[in-house]
Amino acid sequence: MSTEAPFVPVSWTKHPSTPRPRAGVAPMTKEITRMLLNEELARARIQDLHDDVRPRSARTNARAARRWDRVARWASRRAGRYRA
Repeated sequence: MSTEAPFVPVSWTKHPSTPRPRAGVAPMTKEITRMLLNEELARARIQDLHDDVRPRSARTNARAARRWDRVARWASRRAGRYRA
């Protein structure tokens, strides 16, 4: 019997400088995927909130414009009294 190791082509062996996979690689990928899903869900919820607020903010802006219009008319009348 020969004590020599059998010939194995270099292309079949692992290169010694390639890093071996660590034990925590698969869970890390799952954690990243879960984190991305949570971020996407958070973005969707925020978008829904913005969609709900948009009509309300337009109504609030119109109300504020009417209020400032009233204040401007009042100020104009008051200034007219003091000019005359």
